[in-house]
Amino acid sequence: MAILGAIIKSAIDLRGAVVSEPSPKEAQEKVLQQLLQKAKNTAFGSHYDFEAILNSTSPTETFAATIPYHDYNKIKDEWWHKVIEGEKDITWPEVPSYFALSSGTTGKTSKRIPVTDDMIEAIRNTGIKQVGALSNFELPTDFFEKEIMMLGSSTDLNKRGSFLEGEISGISASNIPFWFQGYYKPGEDIAKIDNWDERVRSIAKKANEWDIGALSGIPSWIELMLKEVIAYNNLEHIHEIWPNLQVYTSGGVAFQPYEKSFNLLLGHPITVIDTYLASEGFIAFQNRPETTAMKLVTDNGIYFEFVPFEPKYIKEDGSLTEDAPSITIDEVEENKDYVLIISTVSGAWRYIIGDTISFTNKKRAEIIITGRTKFFLNVVGSQLSVNKMETALREVEQEFDIEVPEFTLSAVKIDGEFYHSWYLGTESKIESQKIAQYLDKCLKDANKNYNVARSKSLKGICVNTVSPNIFYEWNGKNKKKGGQVKMARVMKEEKFKEWEAFVKDNS
Repeated sequence: MAILGAIIKSAIDLRGAVVSEPSPKEAQEKVLQQLLQKAKNTAFGSHYDFEAILNSTSPTETFAATIPYHDYNKIKDEWWHKVIEGEKDITWPEVPSYFALSSGTTGKTSKRIPVTDDMIEAIRNTGIKQVGALSNFELPTDFFEKEIMMLGSSTDLNKRGSFLEGEISGISASNIPFWFQGYYKPGEDIAKIDNWDERVRSIAKKANEWDIGALSGIPSWIELMLKEVIAYNNLEHIHEIWPNLQVYTSGGVAFQPYEKSFNLLLGHPITVIDTYLASEGFIAFQNRPETTAMKLVTDNGIYFEFVPFEPKYIKEDGSLTEDAPSITIDEVEENKDYVLIISTVSGAWRYIIGDTISFTNKKRAEIIITGRTKFFLNVVGSQLSVNKMETALREVEQEFDIEVPEFTLSAVKIDGEFYHSWYLGTESKIESQKIAQYLDKCLKDANKNYNVARSKSLKGICVNTVSPNIFYEWNGKNKKKGGQVKMARVMKEEKFKEWEAFVKDNS
């Protein structure tokens, strides 16, 4: 393994030195052309005359003017229901091999997102790009000899007709290259266990047999797994059993809210690398250690457009108004929120993925995820994005020396007045009113719209503190533990009442 590690390290360093990439603008124009060319004879391509778009003087402008925006319900009702029924050549040539099941953060019935062979190849190619980027992180040669713990959903995919279905992390793990299988943990047998608690217990029992050098998965579930391993093996921290753990590849949500509680589980600092793998594709990954922002993958099967994230363009369900303007990657501005629109080799066309992003470096095409279109709290004009909420909570953590890895909130009426009602996942015993006052101050300082709302119709905020475990049990009750499951940061009134009743019954 030592010789193989040295070979891999040398190959990565060499690739980092010789690989050059086109500009994001050039790469995206080529990707759009490839998408249109391959799908022009599908039912979707014929309906919207992809041939004419390809032959127009400006395919990017004609594409945007011709194809409407699609959220999941729209594209499913008009097109993907035929794909799900097994018809071929609908929005992409032939039929997909897989469907990624995604309930997102709503807890409703799972969406079925087509995952074609072209998308599997694109995800694999982006994974290789990410491995190549490790040359920027100055990792020692022996890191490449260690095993990698990939904690996602079950790889025991469901058979439905000629298709296989599961969460994207399970689909990806079931398609790992043969040469990687010797490094991959927890291994095929444990990865197939569908029950989250049983899978984690199995990991804890086998943990002392493995030499884990890297972790990969959603922060909240990785934390729970590490706690189980630590508790089962009677440890102070995870490095007592995995001393060579050096890298954590985070994904699904921003890592920063979990950073403080995550670090408490370690014996020493490790390198954290953010990634952006969604059910619809591998969108971005952190390319260098100087920033926590992620590099958009502009040359590999996904064409991106961006809609300014402004209340006038956002419907209550998180979809876009028909007149919402889109721009291309060369037109974006740094430090401005955009709704992300994608068209992909899985036959998603001008698809509203539901995330909002901001460019931190336009030239490098580096972004951060700033929230969800559905989690934009704009009652009485407060205009609070998830990013603003999380930034304020980091200040709260620092002020009170506490950890708040989870939260949710809703706008509620109390005695005829509007309040923001927060639930913070923390083991802290600090008085909630003190936290509320400081959190309110941080939000006022960071967001002028919130400050204006607080001087008018928004009466104040109230804070309740509960154990972080309540959030994980809520997810287990409403959806499923582990995998791609994420907590809803903002809830509508009806769902918030369910949440409060759940908290009352389980506290």
